[in-house]
Formats: sequence, C-alpha cells, structure tokens
Amino acid sequence: MKGVVFTEFMEMVEARFSADMVDDIIEDAQIKSGGAYTAVGNYPFAELVAMVSALSQRSGMRVPELVFHFGHYLFGRFATLYPYSIQACTSSFMVLESIEKHIHLEVQKLYPDAQLPDIQVVQSDEKQMTLLYRSPRCLAPLASGLIQGALDHFSEQGRITTEPLNAEGSEVRFVVELL
Repeated sequence: MKGVVFTEFMEMVEARFSADMVDDIIEDAQIKSGGAYTAVGNYPFAELVAMVSALSQRSGMRVPELVFHFGHYLFGRFATLYPYSIQACTSSFMVLESIEKHIHLEVQKLYPDAQLPDIQVVQSDEKQMTLLYRSPRCLAPLASGLIQGALDHFSEQGRITTEPLNAEGSEVRFVVELL
C-alpha cells in the first residue's frame, strides 16, 4: 500500500487524538517499519490494519467507524494535496463520476504500482447515484468516508446506503442520495 495512506493516517491520529497516541499505536501494533513511512514508499497493508486495530483498542471506537473517519479525513487531505483532481468538479457526484475516468488514471501516473479499488458508477441522476466498489482490501468504510468527505466538501446533504454483495466485503454497492 502506498505510503501516503500511512502518513495521512498517522497525521489524522495525531490531529484527532494526540502525538502520544501515534506512538502508542505504533508500539502496540509491533510493526516492522517502526512507523517510519514516506509518502512515496510501499508498505504492507497488514501494518495499517495493525495500527487501526491498536487505535480501536486504545480509543474504544470500532474499527469500521475509525476507517470511515479516516476516509472522511483523507478526502479533505486529497483535495488539498491534489486540488487539480477535483477543481473542475462542482459537486460530489462529479467527483464520484470522475474516479475511474480521471482520478485513478492520475494516481496511476504518479504511482504506477498503486493497487487501487475498482469503483464503477452503475446508475446516476441528479439526486441519486449507485456505485459498485470492488477491492480485495475490503475497505468499504474508507470508501464511504471518502464519499461523505466529497459531500461535505461541496456542502451537500446526503445519505449513503451500503450493501455488501459478498461475505468478506470485497464487493459493496453504495447508493448516495442527495437530500
């Protein structure tokens, strides 16, 4: 997994909890890297899972809730770090429609070895969008948080409905309804 995800996760933990919490979860997770990440490096996904689990234990928050909050945080960070990816968009639906056609293409140019989820728009109109998420990493709560981050970025009110399509969570249908 790309290091930018790790560095942003640790920044979120520091901002939301504390710098001490970052140190504590790194120690609790007993990860090989010792928490030394660079944005352009590649690191085992298992290290992120271990740190999220450690954060869950220390904070008392459930893992899916933490991953959702991280996705929400990550959208804001991506909008700041990579503004060109959304600056032509005027709504959350425009961003969501551009994921596979534009955003993921740009990510692949920057990080050719990035393993991205597949996110397809199945149906869309002015009030509702249906997305199909596929990823062996089973990070649907992260995707849901990113969607909520897009809604918030454009000051839109919406409801996100999540429907797992298999037991492991590698395929999920999202229905995003503007209110």
